[in-house]
Amino acid sequence: MKKWVYNFHEGTQSMKETLGGKGAGLCEMTKIGLPVPPGFVISTDVCHEFYVLGKKYPEGLEKEVEKYLLDLEKTMGKKLGDKADPLLVSVRSGAAISMPGMMDTILNLGLNDNSLEGLIAKTKNERFALDSYRRFIQMFSEIAMGIKNEFFEEIITEVKSARGIKLDCDLNVTELKTMITKYKHVYKERTKEEFPQDPKKQLWIAIGSVFGSWNNDRAITYRKLYNITGLKGTAVTVQSMVFGNMGDNCATGVAFTRNPSTGENKFYGEFLPNAQGEDVVAGIRTPIKIDDLEKILPVAYKQLLGIRETLEKHYKDMQDIEFTIQEEKLYMLQTRSGKRTGHAAVRVAVEMVKEGLIDEKTAILRIDPYSLDQLLHKTLDPNAKKTAELLGKGLPASPGAAVGQIVFTAEEAMKWKEEGKKVILVRKETSPEDIEGMNAALGILTATGGMTSHAAVVARGMGKCCVAGCGALYVKDDKEKICDISGKKFKEGDWITLDGSTGEVFNGQLTTMDPELSGNFGIVMEWAKKYKKLQIKTNADIPRDAEVAKRFGAEGIGLCRTEHMFFDKERILPMRKMILADNLEDRKKYLEELLPFQKEDFKGLFKIMNGLPCIIRLLDPPLHEFLPHEDKQQKECAEKMGISVEKIKSAIAALHEFNPMLGFRGCRLGVKYPEINHMQCRAIFMAALECIAEGFKPLPYIEVPLVGHIKELKLIRELVDDAAKITGAIGKVTFKFGTMIEVPRGALTADELAKDSEFFSFGTNDLTQMTCGFSRDDVAKFIKYYLDKGIYPKDPFVSIDQTGVGLLMQICVEKGKKANPHIEIGICGEHGGDPDSVEFCHRIGLNDVSCSPYRVPLAILAAAQAALKDELKKKQSKSPFIHFTHVKT
Repeated sequence: MKKWVYNFHEGTQSMKETLGGKGAGLCEMTKIGLPVPPGFVISTDVCHEFYVLGKKYPEGLEKEVEKYLLDLEKTMGKKLGDKADPLLVSVRSGAAISMPGMMDTILNLGLNDNSLEGLIAKTKNERFALDSYRRFIQMFSEIAMGIKNEFFEEIITEVKSARGIKLDCDLNVTELKTMITKYKHVYKERTKEEFPQDPKKQLWIAIGSVFGSWNNDRAITYRKLYNITGLKGTAVTVQSMVFGNMGDNCATGVAFTRNPSTGENKFYGEFLPNAQGEDVVAGIRTPIKIDDLEKILPVAYKQLLGIRETLEKHYKDMQDIEFTIQEEKLYMLQTRSGKRTGHAAVRVAVEMVKEGLIDEKTAILRIDPYSLDQLLHKTLDPNAKKTAELLGKGLPASPGAAVGQIVFTAEEAMKWKEEGKKVILVRKETSPEDIEGMNAALGILTATGGMTSHAAVVARGMGKCCVAGCGALYVKDDKEKICDISGKKFKEGDWITLDGSTGEVFNGQLTTMDPELSGNFGIVMEWAKKYKKLQIKTNADIPRDAEVAKRFGAEGIGLCRTEHMFFDKERILPMRKMILADNLEDRKKYLEELLPFQKEDFKGLFKIMNGLPCIIRLLDPPLHEFLPHEDKQQKECAEKMGISVEKIKSAIAALHEFNPMLGFRGCRLGVKYPEINHMQCRAIFMAALECIAEGFKPLPYIEVPLVGHIKELKLIRELVDDAAKITGAIGKVTFKFGTMIEVPRGALTADELAKDSEFFSFGTNDLTQMTCGFSRDDVAKFIKYYLDKGIYPKDPFVSIDQTGVGLLMQICVEKGKKANPHIEIGICGEHGGDPDSVEFCHRIGLNDVSCSPYRVPLAILAAAQAALKDELKKKQSKSPFIHFTHVKT
């Protein structure tokens, strides 16, 4: 019979898929002798079955849970719901991949009117027992029964206001009794039932609610945002309670073994005395820095420092831990790999290699490529800060700079972003329900909460700038859409600036600066370059972009879109004259006007990429894109050209196409107007010759777009060879000739194309359009529904559709390399900066990937990870004793 439940002595860290990250961590800490309250884990397999069976439990589960509950009662010497000495438990979620705050937890389960008396008698602490009971009723009501938390918060506020107190820990016995009575009334009013007194019933309702939280809106959104797929569900951990709210010799806290924002090797965290765990992460009270724990509870603090060291040595990674101190005794409630910013990930990886904890390969595999985007975040200009109005200062919860307009709700943040606005989400504190709004915002500012609050943890994971716990901020009510910062009123739409690295909040819009990338980042990039197999190139049309990309490590230009060069104000007029010319002679005349511009453009790129390949794509878009479409612009253009507006309108009408992306563009332009491609090729060769004369080493790759037939390619090849001959480039300029693979027919006939090509470059945007039948300009209208329903795991314009488009690519690579073993094959477009796509390109044997300049570091790291994963798989296939568990990917 299948096993559904495991106690903490039966599991290990390697069982994360079955026990979830939380359960596996508790089992592992138990195994290595750390102080962990006993408990058991209901596996993720149950969650899977729960949904398969229509939210019913699999056969045998109830008996198994009963057995493990009885064992727990024997271990603890207590019984659930007992009148004399009750066992209380927590019921917590935990998937294989950490999803902080997205699923549900219930504490103090087992309390009822009878066991409350037993807890009071046993602890001789009536206030603590009553506080635990009111917390349980509130948590159970909200999480298990769906009663809005605001009903309970109104009662808390009312009771505290009556006596003029601010903190929950200041509530006295009489007030807590009043609150419990009112809480029960809210429960009955909302559910039409009395609050459940049977602890077994409480337990099964709680287990069901935790499994149910796997598919709540915020958990689904989180999995989408972080592309978490393939998990069975959440496990449920049932653990004996320990209490941080029994008095002043108790505390609860969250800590990281290193700083998750900067990566500094310093214990980092927060705690609250006389509190329970949810108080810290909820951000309702601003917690105290972990260092101050030494003054209050020195023995427990010293023990915690020792555990910090033990966990890092054991896991060889930065850990995120939760702990509770009950009457000066320390208990560990969680350990998991800590979420960290890109800055921290890089620093931790480099320093752990220096400390001998891990090797370079493990360090590379441990850094999320997407997190490198955070290192490329802009920072505030120090000169601008000197003269700016500082409004207040909070905690530097997540680094970076954010300049935006204030919004007060997640819904408004999403709406304003869709309208193209830059927003900063301002809240008293954030909750898991705000996750989509946090994702839409450039930055987050909260009035309460600490460095381990929900806002801080989620913002760091997203790479969003965040300032938390800003005491100068007062948000009375989200609905009023107004806040007060240091006595100054701000309404929705007002501009503020956040510095997430210092916690400062400024009035207005401050200027930002591009980041300086060196130090640990440079070390990681050198390691990645050492292990990667793919070459990483960049998409660059102008020297400035090429320079940025080369500084980031680009090994050439994988795509230069020549059409972008014609939109400059000096060039657009001769370009339009060429398009509107009535005869070949006039067309050639205007092309000669454009030639010097093209030549200088190419010279700029060749000089920067000195000795590195530059793939230059010949003109690709439909000609109508270069003509003015607004009446005012048409009139201005006609006056400059000395022609009638009617002629321009007539030309636009003649060039109109019902589906221009499949129309008169790409190599088809060269077939009808060979003089256009001929001019571009002459400009390439002339630029190369002049660069050679100046001591540079140009390496042009001439690329023909949208080829689907070998005869198209041969026609353009003749133009290229003629241009080389006319300019005197033959024998002097080393160049290569090839094509983009964008048309499915081109991929399927790659063996024919390869005989006349020295390189291929997949244009996966167009290849995706034509293979999937999606217009990339219109796909946004419906792709969300495809992703929601799991038809595609990711937007195929963001990450390669590996089973469809990818299959065509594989066919093309196999056919192309068989016909021409020396052919170079790469990919250009934004797929080249997507880690999953980079790994796929490595797997099918491409030579290079190309992406935008600011994604080059990401692609370099992804390429190294792809090579190292491949290496590990090969080792694993040779030996059954080699596993992946020592590497965090």
